[in-house]
Amino acid sequence: MTSPDSQSPAPQPPEPRPGDRVHRSVPAIAGGVMLLGIAAWIGVDAVANGQGRTPWLALAVLLLVAPLVVAFTLRPAVYVGEDRLRIRNPFRVIVLPWGQVASLKSAYSNEVLTLTGTKYQLWAVPVSLRARKRARRREMRATAQARRQPGQDGGGALGFAAGRGGGTMSDGPVRAETDRIMDDLRALHQDRHEAASAQGEVTVRWAYEILGPAVAGAVLVLILLAAG
Repeated sequence: MTSPDSQSPAPQPPEPRPGDRVHRSVPAIAGGVMLLGIAAWIGVDAVANGQGRTPWLALAVLLLVAPLVVAFTLRPAVYVGEDRLRIRNPFRVIVLPWGQVASLKSAYSNEVLTLTGTKYQLWAVPVSLRARKRARRREMRATAQARRQPGQDGGGALGFAAGRGGGTMSDGPVRAETDRIMDDLRALHQDRHEAASAQGEVTVRWAYEILGPAVAGAVLVLILLAAG
């Protein structure tokens, strides 16, 4: 009997739907664009000015490096729908109906855990310990300011929050952006995990459009290096 999140064979995952919310890492995208630009500049220079096998080696390295850069920077995304979570990681696409999700965890990485115990990392929603520290400092400053302000309903932090019409204190603790995203995912999972339309099997597809060129580039590099 095949488990709910069996990876082989896996049916073709559904494509993103128009109503899906999309989460991506802006710093990763910016870094990926910069790395691709540098690789292209070096590669073009090597092809134009290199001697002997150098141009061919440069092209092979580009064929290897470019897909990997795309995989780890531009490709990752999380598509959030009413019925399922679609995770596009560097080398796989995982579609998780909410009914198959057991929990969403945040520690040093953000992960989703299935009912069978399989974990999938959310590459597009990375944990930033620095952002968490900044959020904690903002919360501490807001709390200190609330205590210094004259209250309207009995003074103190509660009065300050009420006087501002629902400020930081009444909205709960200040959270880092990726932690807020995970809070939203947990809330949606809580609301939708028992819905009839949110049931089904977990599907996993390997990203052959990334793996194929990268493997071909690696093979060419090895051949060129072995040829001396």
